[in-house]
Amino acid sequence: MVDPRLAFVAAETAPAREALAELERLYPHVPVDDCDVIVALGGDGLLLETLHRCLARRVPIFGMNRGTVGFLLNPFSPLGLVERIAAADPVTLHPLRMVAETIHGKREEGQAINEVSLLRETRQSAKIRIRIDGIVRLEELVCDGVLVSTPAGSTAYNLSAHGPIIPLGSEVLALTPISAFRPRRWRGALLPHGAKVHFEILEPDKRPVSAVADFTEVRDVIAVEVHEDRTTAMTLLFDREMNLAERIVKEQFQP
Repeated sequence: MVDPRLAFVAAETAPAREALAELERLYPHVPVDDCDVIVALGGDGLLLETLHRCLARRVPIFGMNRGTVGFLLNPFSPLGLVERIAAADPVTLHPLRMVAETIHGKREEGQAINEVSLLRETRQSAKIRIRIDGIVRLEELVCDGVLVSTPAGSTAYNLSAHGPIIPLGSEVLALTPISAFRPRRWRGALLPHGAKVHFEILEPDKRPVSAVADFTEVRDVIAVEVHEDRTTAMTLLFDREMNLAERIVKEQFQP
């Protein structure tokens, strides 16, 4: 991309705002609605917010870390930004789509770039039946919760719940229990990316459950369906020497 029109977005933290001011001094920039590339300054949370806000436009995003973890971001440097973007490796991500039904008969939808998680709302463990493509695979999971993760999100909540790290391009999703009580030894499953996962909440009045897709939370659900949305695509740009695929492989060998 020759001389891309850049737009800058930043978190409200002091490091992010300072980086924003520096880049705005150094480079011409336009509003987000008129740009060719968005440069996001902050942490992984800010990057996820930017991806959700710009889903309809499908503008590539080059993130630079001015936050805490920054797994989905490049290192921050104010110099050579245009050249870095021109040489960057693009990675296409497809989000998960969640369709949730509540005990009140309400139907709500959400999209998740990292994961869709079901979580117990009270001291009582959740009881959840799991169907994959219409077939009951687990009659009753007693747990704190369960999640479905994309490869890009597999190093986030999924990894904290002892789920597997998934390489990009593997075309699988992770189904991971959160503090499973019964069956105690079930550690989850890897599913084809085209699988439709259906969760049925058992005893929803006694054991209420919420469903969360990134920033969308639906409380008191009785059923949740999750599948990969191949009609929606988003592009992240990474420095070639440390692209996202390399980071995911490298993460598996951390002490």
